[in-house]
Amino acid sequence: MNQLNLFLPCAAGVEDYLAAEVTRITGETAVQKSRAGVALQASWRDALKLNLHCRLAQRVLVQLWHGGYRSENDLYAAASEVAWEIWFTPQQTIKVEVTAQHSPLKSLNFAALKIKDAVCDRFRDKRGERPSVNTTWPDVRLYAHLTTDTVSLYIDTSGEPLFKRGWREDKGDAPLKETLAAAMIAATGWNGAEAESLDDIVPLYDPCCGSGTVAIEAAQIALRVAPGLQRRFAFEKLLPFQPHVWHALKDEAAKQRREWPAGRKPIVFGSDVAFRMVDFAQRNAERAGVAFAMELRGGDALQRMPPTDKPGVMLLNPPYGERIAAAGVAGQSAQVRAAERGARAPRTFTVGAKAAPEPGLGRESAQMADGSDGSDFFAQLATHWKSHYAGWSAWLLTPDLKLPGKMRFKESRRVPLWNGPIECRLFRFDLTARRAPAEPSA
Repeated sequence: MNQLNLFLPCAAGVEDYLAAEVTRITGETAVQKSRAGVALQASWRDALKLNLHCRLAQRVLVQLWHGGYRSENDLYAAASEVAWEIWFTPQQTIKVEVTAQHSPLKSLNFAALKIKDAVCDRFRDKRGERPSVNTTWPDVRLYAHLTTDTVSLYIDTSGEPLFKRGWREDKGDAPLKETLAAAMIAATGWNGAEAESLDDIVPLYDPCCGSGTVAIEAAQIALRVAPGLQRRFAFEKLLPFQPHVWHALKDEAAKQRREWPAGRKPIVFGSDVAFRMVDFAQRNAERAGVAFAMELRGGDALQRMPPTDKPGVMLLNPPYGERIAAAGVAGQSAQVRAAERGARAPRTFTVGAKAAPEPGLGRESAQMADGSDGSDFFAQLATHWKSHYAGWSAWLLTPDLKLPGKMRFKESRRVPLWNGPIECRLFRFDLTARRAPAEPSA
């Protein structure tokens, strides 16, 4: 267990930020980036630390086998060679999930069943018992990824995806995942984590905060709160798990948290036109343990004034659908463009269950109630920002690649990010004061 091959999948576009985060957490510099993930060699203790501290990865997987294949029988042979018995017992339940990209196999169902059979047959030969399958709440999750001619077998140390931090119980329609919110914050270069003192932190404001995901992530980053402190992990049920090591890591993380002086003003701000969502955000912030560092208010984004005299960073993911419903067909257009380029999303199969589509994507397919594309709203928002937010930088995540034109803004930066299968851009706009009209000549 001294040196493990770890793989951390992430959303496309996040690889560079995740590699930097992994290096910061583990100290390992030989981190290999690939599309939608990073790989490294690290210890079992590092695997636990990554689960506790990583904000950008979807999971922490241990690769147990990698090699070529041509048929389902090759998958069975590969899974039969893995010493599963050193990781879990036959009394524990398992779930096998297969993803594939450009695999020649026609049935991922059959591929998953062959891997499951190999695992169970090995346990029967080694221990005299076979583990059972539980696709809802398994003790152990096993993953296989197929390419054109290679297969990689993994055991999952995370369990529930890492975006499930444990504090978001109140949420609206199509909530932003915490991992994507953290990626947005990382892309801005906001100094919440690196600032030497709280006084040095640049204010951050989300004027369309919804249930508070971006603002709460930012507040936890500023206070150096480990994202995994409030949840359980799959590694706690694996045989290498040592409770005293895990408790020591959590104690160490708790000591790294910044102290908050009594009476200090907030550093992270959020507002939303729906007061119901502001209530949700407030409750979520309290569960996340950062409500005292935040200010959350109701109000229309077209009317809200800056929450602080000090210029800062605005970061928002405008809520499409019923609440604003802008840029309705952009998500669909992005998928069409990806198809035209020959891009293909990985196929997925889980033993005993059908793969479900990614949640939280419904709002990208709606238009405004009047059938418009939201140009008027964004033009008004840009005018409001120019009038009142001079000195701020505004970052806006959207699947609408034509948004700067609608806002009559020239972006200073655009960062590609993916919200599930939807290709998006995080646009940066540097806000300056509106020019006063010229005095008429005499």
